[in-house]
Amino acid sequence: MTRHQLVAEIKEKKSYLCVGLDTDISKIPTHLLSEPDPVFSFNKEIIDATRDLCVSYKINTAFYEAQGLKGWATMEKTVQFIGDHHFKIADAKRGDIGNTSNQYAKAFFEAMPFDAVTVAPYMGADSVKPFLQHKGKWAIVLGLTSNEGAQDFEMLHTGGEFLYEKVIEKVAEWGSSENLMFVIGATQEEAFESIRKQVPDHFFLVPGVGAQGGSLESISKIAMTKDVGILVNVSRSIIYASAEVDFAEKARNEAFAIQHEMEKYLP
Repeated sequence: MTRHQLVAEIKEKKSYLCVGLDTDISKIPTHLLSEPDPVFSFNKEIIDATRDLCVSYKINTAFYEAQGLKGWATMEKTVQFIGDHHFKIADAKRGDIGNTSNQYAKAFFEAMPFDAVTVAPYMGADSVKPFLQHKGKWAIVLGLTSNEGAQDFEMLHTGGEFLYEKVIEKVAEWGSSENLMFVIGATQEEAFESIRKQVPDHFFLVPGVGAQGGSLESISKIAMTKDVGILVNVSRSIIYASAEVDFAEKARNEAFAIQHEMEKYLP
């Protein structure tokens, strides 16, 4: 999916919501456990209930890889079921030497039809650039994350700036706003204004709204651009809104409330 297509979907749906399918088999409603593929059955109902309210789905690959071959099959079925009208993110946080990253890119962009992969930039240019060589595909590079461990490296001072600022500045040289996004956690609200000045045109993938306590209103006002420029990921508060047979209905209600709020902030 190109940037133009993504922006068009956002404007049509009046939404910049990304639904995180971080599906933990131990948390899905028990009545689904008798299904041949419980996780896919859960995902399918969540997708059907929310597809008109969001523009993106993010699949956290760890929850699928943990199930072995069956989990990979579930992931592939899920991404196929989502279809072509949503921005499909493999939250895999890959990043290795060039020839290995090239194989990761083929896995998620050719073997499976994802539009984007989250990438860890620690190993430098050759770990990121292979993901930028596929037309219409995106690398979403970790910038400033929401977790406590961000203090360990990302927030280190290096020559008058934070390490995450240096990373974002350097990575921005390798791609463009047409194929490169950054992960910026919603709980890092105080940093959004300076990061937006640093990369004024790039999209941000923003986790941390909802269960983690980030403010949708604050982030939207600080980080939004004329093309919106943000995808706000919400996982647990949507997909686990209920553990009963009404889980899809409750998920829709939660997604609708978020989309309805987003509509107020759109340019």
